[in-house]
Parts: sequence; structure tokens; C-alpha cells
Amino acid sequence: MAPVATPRVKRIQTISLTLLVTAGVVNYVDRATLAVANPLIRQDLGLSISDMGLLLSAFLWAYAFAQLPAGALSDRLGPRLTLTLGLSCWSLGQMLGGVVTSFWQFVGARIVLGVGEAPHFPTCARVSRDWFNIRQRGTATGIWNCASSLGTFLALPLLTFLMVTFGWRSMFVIMGAAGLVLAGIVYLVFRNPPEVDLTPAERAFLEEGDAPNTDRRVTWHAWQRLFHYRTSWGMIMGYFGCIYMTWLYTAWLPSYLEIERHFTLQKTGIIGAIPFAFGVLGGILGGRIVDILVRRGIDPIRSRKIPMVVGLLATAACTVVAALTPSDTLAIACISASLFLVYVSSSAAWAMASVAAPANCTASLGSMQNFGGYIGGALAPMITGFIVGGTGQFSLAFITGAAIAVVAAIGYWVLIQDPIAAETPAEAFAAGLTPAE
Repeated sequence: MAPVATPRVKRIQTISLTLLVTAGVVNYVDRATLAVANPLIRQDLGLSISDMGLLLSAFLWAYAFAQLPAGALSDRLGPRLTLTLGLSCWSLGQMLGGVVTSFWQFVGARIVLGVGEAPHFPTCARVSRDWFNIRQRGTATGIWNCASSLGTFLALPLLTFLMVTFGWRSMFVIMGAAGLVLAGIVYLVFRNPPEVDLTPAERAFLEEGDAPNTDRRVTWHAWQRLFHYRTSWGMIMGYFGCIYMTWLYTAWLPSYLEIERHFTLQKTGIIGAIPFAFGVLGGILGGRIVDILVRRGIDPIRSRKIPMVVGLLATAACTVVAALTPSDTLAIACISASLFLVYVSSSAAWAMASVAAPANCTASLGSMQNFGGYIGGALAPMITGFIVGGTGQFSLAFITGAAIAVVAAIGYWVLIQDPIAAETPAEAFAAGLTPAE
């Protein structure tokens, strides 16, 4: 008989997911503050549109490059401390955004925000590995991953209310203060498995199906050896396409509706939120699909590859239709389908980290994947802006994004074949490490 979760483990799983989803929503709402307050900030600080573009990209580049050390930090310190430190750092960065008086001060605040947010999703992947059975990890991943779309969906009405009621500076400070409170709650409530006196049955449930490996914390050698595997590069390449498509819509959907579809500002605010609601559903369903495939006997690697690749290819197809159709209704339907499908892919991709990496490198591999993704995320607004500026239309920009998604899907399917083996004692000894390290 397969091991089952005890009531205590189920309670810990519920608490963990509640904290991860809440933190994820705050994460994405905090990212959106600059975009929501864009006109007022430009007016108050005397900034140009190009200055605002640099401010928006400052977060993305900082977030992307901070991914690589962030995952190793999570694997070494554990999710409890990493989540607390990350929340505290990005919340302080958010509060700094409310007191800046110049462009470069704002750049610094956005960099602090990006560095602080970097460990969040890799750490979530580690929590899935630590507290969920291999048959549950896809659903767990889908639940915490849906926070990204849910946060985007909630950001506009919430931040607009705070900004209109208290002013844009107070909006930044209020959100930062809320994040600091949440950081304290995470530290007080969340626990890592070594901090809980688990029974043998509970350990058997949590570790079922995992490859045996040492319990050493991640080392420099274990971290850098991940780059030697095709699986790592396949995850990086696939997620590049996934986040490129996500930020194509996140950054440009309102402008597309106004410029290409001639929607009014009021209509854009209403219609533009619909696709992100579908993204929430896609994020949850993507994780559920992964677990269903595992329970039907498909090996864990393929159970992630199939929905990831199919989702990316279908996203590309829907994006091309949206680019070419003269119908506004069909375009919105295809964009909604695209975001639904790309979040299916995103959840499957994050679920891959919990089965493709050695247990002590789960967050490290997840952060490498996210690094590749947010290089795509940082490039998507820039490339789209260049194309639209040169052609006056979004159709070629959408088709370019679709082509990138297809290439990423092919790379993901071809490169990822097997999980990455854990570092052996012999490898560690050859690298000059003692068993205690």
C-alpha cells in the first residue's frame, strides 16, 4: 500500500500553500505599482516615457540575474529563512519607492525589489519538494503558481484604490508595510521538514518516488554541475519562451487593445483583466494535469514535458490567430486562451524542478530555469516595442512571440530526457569536499 499523508502533514501542506499563494499575490501586486502609478510618477518626478521604460526594465534585469544565487541560497538556508528574508528585502524596496525624489533613487529601489523577489518562486519549488508526495507536487505547484496571474488580476483595482485614496507614495509604503507583516507571519508559522519531528511513516510519504541522495546542503560544486546537464538547458530554453509570451501580454496588452483594437481606456481596463482571470485557471489546471498523468503511470519527467510543450505550441497558435483576425471578439478569446495555456505550461515547468533536480538542488535548478525565463521576460517588452515602433502594428510582434514559443517548446522536448543524478560521495570527494559538507 502506498504511504498516505497524516493529518499533521495535511495541515502543514495547507498552511504552506496558503502562505505561498498570499506571498505570491503580494509579489505580483508589488511589481505592478510602478505601472499603475506611471502618469503620476512621471509628473511628480519630471520623468520622460523613456525614463519610465528604464525603470520598468530595471526590476526585470535585477530579478533575472538575482535568480542564480537566489536558488542556491534557498537550498542552503532552507525555505523558511529564505522566504522571510526575500519578503523583507522586497518589501523594504517597495517602501523605498514611496520616498524617492529622483530617477536614480527609484532605479535603486526597483533593483532592491527585484533582488528581494528573486528567491520566491524557486523557494516555492523547494517547498513542493519538501512537503508534498511526488503524486501531489503538480497540483501544489499549480496552486502557488496561479498567484502570479491572480496578483496581476487583483493589482489594478487594489492599487488604483490605494493610489486614489492615499496618493501614489502612500500606496508604495502601504504595500511594503503589508509585506513586512507577512514576512513575520511566514517566519513564525512556516517550518522546514528538519524542524518538525516527523515519524517514519511521514518521511516515507514525503520521500516516496524520490531518488536516494545525501542530505548535504547544496555546495558550489553541486550547484555548478547542474549546468553540465541537457535537462537544465532544456528547462532554461523552454521557460524563456514561456515567460516571453507571458510578458508580451503583461507589458503590452492594454496598449494593444487601445492602439490596434481602438478600445477606450475604460473598456481596456475591463476587457484587459479577462485574459488574466483565465491565467489563474490555467495555472491551477496545469498542476492538476501533471498529477493526473503521474497517477496514470506516466513517468514524472514526461508528465511535465507533455503539458508544457503542448501548452506552448497551443499558445503560439492562439497568438497567431489573435494577430491576424479582424474580429475583436475572436482576438480577445484567443488572447484569453493564450494566457490560460501559457500558465498551464508555467505550472508544468515549475513542477519539473521538483522531479528533475536532486532534492538538495531543487530551488537551485528552479532558479536557473527562472533566470532563463526572465531573460525572455525582459526582452519581450523591448522587442515588441521595437517592432511596433517600426511597423505601427502588433501583428508581427505577436507572430515573433509565437515563433519563439515554438522554438522553446521544441528545445524543451528534445533536451529534457532524464532527471539529474545526485552528486555522489566520490564526486564530492574529488571536488575537495568532506562528507560533512
